[in-house]
Amino acid sequence: MSGELIVGLVFTILAFIILAKTAVIVPQQTAFVVERLGKFSTTLHAGFHILIPFFDVARYKHTLKEVAVDVPEQVCITRDNVQVSIDGILYMKVLDPERASYGITDYKFAISQLAQTTLRSEIGKIDLDRTFEERTNINIQVVNELDKASAPWGVKVLRYEIRNISPPQDVLNAMEKQMRAEREKRAVVLTSEGERDAVINAADGNKQQVIKASEAKKQQQINEAEGQAAAILAIANATAEGIRKVAEATQVTGGYEAVQLRVAEQYITEFGELAKTSNTLVLPASVADVGSMIALAMNIIKQKPGASSPQ
Repeated sequence: MSGELIVGLVFTILAFIILAKTAVIVPQQTAFVVERLGKFSTTLHAGFHILIPFFDVARYKHTLKEVAVDVPEQVCITRDNVQVSIDGILYMKVLDPERASYGITDYKFAISQLAQTTLRSEIGKIDLDRTFEERTNINIQVVNELDKASAPWGVKVLRYEIRNISPPQDVLNAMEKQMRAEREKRAVVLTSEGERDAVINAADGNKQQVIKASEAKKQQQINEAEGQAAAILAIANATAEGIRKVAEATQVTGGYEAVQLRVAEQYITEFGELAKTSNTLVLPASVADVGSMIALAMNIIKQKPGASSPQ
């Protein structure tokens, strides 16, 4: 009884071993490389698979997910002979499990080392000041070179990112001084440009003010001249109208005598005013003879065109 139990137990263990070597469950996004008698047989993808016991062996297991590989920090020398420490990270993915198994021993290590050498080569082509602004171009160049080298290994390099660029401390101090000097220079330039613009604006304002003032003065003079001309014209018209009225008045009955009276009144008035305003007085030969003066004035009136003798 005990012998049968032992035999049954042995067969059970053997069945589990055979089942373990025969039935294989491959997880999602994973690939198993199967060898038959030491030679590549097939590649198993996600699902349940049956192998030939003791003949087929799942020799390599690869994940088909995107994998991030850390690239150790290294010292690179720029074109202007400055040492900088740079580290980065790689993103890759296995596309062909067979090539990844037999194309190279350790593709992760190989790609990491190749990334370091390519990065040193790219950094050596540019100056220190451009390493920070050229990070994107450096990443692209590294990916292109790694992608060419890793194609026979069945691995696709998707991206490379520089994480840190660390120049020496003395270089950082010099860069900080240079940056401070550039900022001060820009501040001085902006201040001078502001002062220049202020002076220019003030000059333009004064110029416009002078122009406006001259235009206003010109318009004022024009208006005054027009006013004076209008006044002179009005006075002349009024004088002409007065003379015409006087001439018409001499033609009617009694008009001539009225003119004589008016001339006599003006003569006496003006003579009296002359006596008030001047210490020196020139008298006619006969002061009392006002009639002679009136007659003289009336003779002048009669000599005017259009005047006629009284009846």
